[in-house]
Amino acid sequence: QVHLVESGGGLVQAGDSLRLSCAASIRTISSYTMAWFRQAPGKEREFVVSISYSGGSTSYADSVKGRFTVSRDNAKNTVLLQMNSLNPDDTAVYYCAARPSHYYYRTYDGPNQYDYWGQGTQVTVSS
Repeated sequence: QVHLVESGGGLVQAGDSLRLSCAASIRTISSYTMAWFRQAPGKEREFVVSISYSGGSTSYADSVKGRFTVSRDNAKNTVLLQMNSLNPDDTAVYYCAARPSHYYYRTYDGPNQYDYWGQGTQVTVSS
């Protein structure tokens, strides 16, 4: 069983930055592809970014490219999401997700492709 806990959300102004963290309570996340999704009120869960288990491959949603950066520290079982130049459209609950993977560079962008989810952290961006 993989338990994921997100942190780092909050209320910020447009143009500000936030860094989200996802901590995994397993022996190692080194064999898991990790991802961040988000869900705004009244909308479906939306893909944000995925990072392969090696960290060597990433995939970003077009809406966050150039503003968000994902990284992982397998030794610390942590995945980080650095979010810059935030705007009100980024307001949502952000979820960390994980799935086992045997592919060094594989990323996944569908919520149904992930087996484990955190409880989410709220990010609110005011204009």
